[in-house]
Amino acid sequence: MASIRQNPVGRRLPDFRNLGVMLRLLLGVNLLALAAALVQATQLAAWPARYVEFAAWVEPLLLAGLLLLAALRDLLWRLPYRVAAAAVLVLVALLAALLQDFWRFMGFADGGWAAIARAALLAMGCAGVMLAYFRLRADALSPAVAEARLQALTARIRPHFLFNSLNAVLSLIRAEPRRAERALEELADLFRASMRDHRDLVPLADEIALCRQYLDLEKLRLGDRLQVEWTIDDLPGELRVPPLLLQPLLENAVYHGVEPAAAPAAIRIRFARRGDELSIELSNPVGAGGVPGAGNRMALANIRERLALYYDLEARLEAREENGSYVVHMVLPCRN
Repeated sequence: MASIRQNPVGRRLPDFRNLGVMLRLLLGVNLLALAAALVQATQLAAWPARYVEFAAWVEPLLLAGLLLLAALRDLLWRLPYRVAAAAVLVLVALLAALLQDFWRFMGFADGGWAAIARAALLAMGCAGVMLAYFRLRADALSPAVAEARLQALTARIRPHFLFNSLNAVLSLIRAEPRRAERALEELADLFRASMRDHRDLVPLADEIALCRQYLDLEKLRLGDRLQVEWTIDDLPGELRVPPLLLQPLLENAVYHGVEPAAAPAAIRIRFARRGDELSIELSNPVGAGGVPGAGNRMALANIRERLALYYDLEARLEAREENGSYVVHMVLPCRN
């Protein structure tokens, strides 16, 4: 199941390949080293120097441990949580023992097996503290809680869009019955998508098709006033993104950018893949008031929180006003 990335369903071991998890590990271990330096310093002025001594031993171990755990992530996820946690502690202890022995061999550290055992135990203690932190965080963002938040955050199609679409379809029933039937099918698809399970990522091709259906329905009402320009740079359709990621932004673009405009107005949507990242950019004319509407800010806050639930710190979302247009730019990690 492609679900909430940093808190996988059915597991409490963190995703060691997630940028947010890596940053939290770096920060947490360094804070522990800072606290240990404070305890061991004979006076406050000696605290920074003592921390530097600790950092010279901690940082290589921390980076090596992160690389090893990231490489073994899939294997650890196949194990029961307790077995996987014990394996992490043993791996960290072995790395610490090897590093301490290497420093002793190079002449940078003194002591024999007692020093090696002490280093291994200290590393296991730090690893245990960080695993306990991630377990508590996983409990706070448990699947049930996260799914409830996603259901609440997932944008629902506004009632005014439903009424406008139904009125547009009614006007077509006698003159163009086939077109009216197709429009009703597209409307049903939109509402079916808004009510489905939002834990899972969906193929990008499905999300684009849903957005096209939405814009086709709006075009029934607005006619040539609504212009849409798509730019899709050779993207595989199996790339997965959160559901209803663009529809609320498109709805705001229509409501705040196209409807107030007296002349035809264009909404531009561009997708591009850059390495392991998917770039999505959406732009629309600034509304008649000259500033983006409150709906834009609400939609952006909504999507930011949904992206945090799915990707933690691996996704970015920016909005800006540029040359009379309101531009929203998203960057997501590519997921297949």
